[in-house]
Amino acid sequence: MKTISISQDIVPIAEFKTGISKWFKNLRDKGHPLIITQNGKPAGVLLSPDDYDELVYTKSFFDSIARGISDADNGRTFPVEDIRAALVARRNKNNPQ
Repeated sequence: MKTISISQDIVPIAEFKTGISKWFKNLRDKGHPLIITQNGKPAGVLLSPDDYDELVYTKSFFDSIARGISDADNGRTFPVEDIRAALVARRNKNNPQ
């Protein structure tokens, strides 16, 4: 995701509404997110679909890491040998020979 330019990527909602297609074209061409303000305060952000997907994936990834750290800190861990044995048992159950 590209960085936000304070002078070009912040727009009041009234200006955004009068030039929506221009702002979408700008997003598509330049890839910069757009901050939309209302009464001088940030009210929304316009992102490309790719940038949105990246943010959702990154948040999910970091949440997963945080859960893993919490599990380790609270003793919710398993020895590697137990996990390996469970995986082998599951594989053998699903693929009997």
